[in-house]
Amino acid sequence: MRLTRTLTMPSRRSDPVATSDLRKRILDASEQLLETEGLAALSMREVARRSGVTHQAPYHHFTDRETILAELVTQGFDELARRLARANQRSVNAERHEVLIESGQAYVGFAIDRPGIFRIMFRPEVCDPSRFPAAQEAGDRAHAELERMVRLQHGETDSQGLANIYWAQVHGLACLIVDGPVGQRCPGVRERRQFMRESLAHFARYMLGEPLPA
Repeated sequence: MRLTRTLTMPSRRSDPVATSDLRKRILDASEQLLETEGLAALSMREVARRSGVTHQAPYHHFTDRETILAELVTQGFDELARRLARANQRSVNAERHEVLIESGQAYVGFAIDRPGIFRIMFRPEVCDPSRFPAAQEAGDRAHAELERMVRLQHGETDSQGLANIYWAQVHGLACLIVDGPVGQRCPGVRERRQFMRESLAHFARYMLGEPLPA
């Protein structure tokens, strides 16, 4: 009597978990490239090589290089909005200058933690808002949290003008730390955070009309 063996062929359907993991690997590799090599080094082929996949694999998830950058920008603004929102939520039981310091740390701390993404978030030639409205919407949410902080601490009077002052301060401080002379003097994360806290403490007291420490 002859026994017939049935072979079960593996399914060709993509595994959602594996697909999600590959997408994350591509984004992680792209962020690392931005941080260590810079924007010019990011290409679909190099991202594939760093992700350990074939050079065609990234195209299963992203149309082109700009699509990867737009996703990173969107994620960056989403995280920044969450950090600023958490700072605002703590404002109920905190001193005013502490709230301003914490909000500033949410912004500048993001730049210190994720410099590769921070460097591309405010460059429309890298991520065109007309092509990627999700990135623009995420940026608007982050800015709305900044404006919310200003209203909570200063009321409605000239909230837009004050928001611009705060934005200029924290963004300028972040750039000085990430890519400027402050970063050269303070190469370590701990040193950078210390400089950030001291600078924000002085700025907060100045904005609130409180005496500066001797």
